[in-house]
Amino acid sequence: MKLKRLRASSREEALVFVMEPDSKDQYRSPGLRGMKSTTLFRAVNPELFIRPNKPVMAFGLVTLTLCVGYLGYLHAVKENRQELYEAVDSEGERYMRRKSSKWD
Repeated sequence: MKLKRLRASSREEALVFVMEPDSKDQYRSPGLRGMKSTTLFRAVNPELFIRPNKPVMAFGLVTLTLCVGYLGYLHAVKENRQELYEAVDSEGERYMRRKSSKWD
């Protein structure tokens, strides 16, 4: 903290305490960027130290949304694609049956 003499008006002067860092070494940025941390911590948690990039976030959100939508579409199509076929039982009666695999 330094003491500075500032002019309050043309007639009077006042002593004002001004908060200034004494040197560049004492100044720390707010948040986690100013915190002392190891290189390993910064490598494992880069999102805490890197500024957010809006275009990359938007691209990622759109891509993730499209992937989830595509998986939902595949699930819906698979349910609708279970084909029916005409089967004949041992008594000779015909009936419609869903195709099934050996794994079902």
